[in-house]
Amino acid sequence: MKIRKNIIPVNHTYLIGNEKKYLIECINSNWISSEGQFVKRFENNFTKKIGKKYAVAVSSGTAALQMAFDALNFKKNDEIILPTFTIVSCLLPIIRSHLKPVFIDSDPYTWNMNVEELEKKITKKTKAILVCHIYGLPTPMDRIIKLAKKYKLKIIEDAAEAHGLIYNNKYCGSFGDISIFSFYANKLITTGEGGMLLTDNYFLADKMKNLRNLYFGKYDRFIHNEIGWNYRMTNIQAALGCAQLEKWNSNIIKKKQIGSYYQQFIHKNDNIQLPLKEAYNSKNIYWVFGIILKGKFQNKAKKFINILKHYKIDSRPFFYPLHLQPIINKVHYKINLKNLKVSESISKNGLYLPSGLGLKKNQIKYISKVVNQLLEE
Repeated sequence: MKIRKNIIPVNHTYLIGNEKKYLIECINSNWISSEGQFVKRFENNFTKKIGKKYAVAVSSGTAALQMAFDALNFKKNDEIILPTFTIVSCLLPIIRSHLKPVFIDSDPYTWNMNVEELEKKITKKTKAILVCHIYGLPTPMDRIIKLAKKYKLKIIEDAAEAHGLIYNNKYCGSFGDISIFSFYANKLITTGEGGMLLTDNYFLADKMKNLRNLYFGKYDRFIHNEIGWNYRMTNIQAALGCAQLEKWNSNIIKKKQIGSYYQQFIHKNDNIQLPLKEAYNSKNIYWVFGIILKGKFQNKAKKFINILKHYKIDSRPFFYPLHLQPIINKVHYKINLKNLKVSESISKNGLYLPSGLGLKKNQIKYISKVVNQLLEE
């Protein structure tokens, strides 16, 4: 097979709308910091899109997660249930807030939290469920909401990877007491770096606005009675976000098309597990196109990634399970490591292929041809 000269990146940013126009407006107005018209405009437009009352734009999705935990006033040693198969950003605020993580294993097909295991992990100390929609498919939120009501738990919904994903005729990110989004460069909507918190609770929204802005005093600006952060989104970031939101529908179509091409071109065999096309009546948004190696390729994901690089194809390994992270040992958590084997297997054998919005059909054909050849040799 003839190898390409140029590498196909795992992500290719898609900036073909009004991004440049709005950035020039920022520069001409001289409002480039967190003050300026685009921040509020981006917040308002995003609430209308997702279907929540209040939005707080921040500097990153990780910052949004930290602020969600700070706003909900958990107490030391409160328990937070979360999937072990997700990005470390979900664990960090739990550690910083001196809370206890309670990990749930993965569903082997959707790769999301296995909700069948959730109720038996709830104790008197449980205060919240952190839900993450992984790699383009939803966690079944109706079951989560039912349990949250039954046990009076808060829901923090991480929809960082679920832009445009619909569950029960509503967008993911509309179900949490607090929901968060990331706008990192590989997301459907990007501001380079950036994040958003959404809620229907006025008091939570007000608190989060203070938390992102150093908790300045109401009557004397430089008297601080609470601990806050500088997690502000800049007007420049928000300008990008406003332009990106205008392409929401077309970007969703593009993402689904990329996933559809991969499903069409990659041969199904005993050595590979492809992502589900849909789950819980929700069609995969294909934030990334993940594959799991099986059969004779089991436990060889790292080697496979290196071989793909030889063919000028960039790829990434799956998340490393949170319960195995070295920082867990540093904070001396007593974690029950039993019944978390699915996530360990997924992590060890999974990788995702180039999935950015700028990916072209002929590139997908080439990637698929290489994958087919390697798996069938």
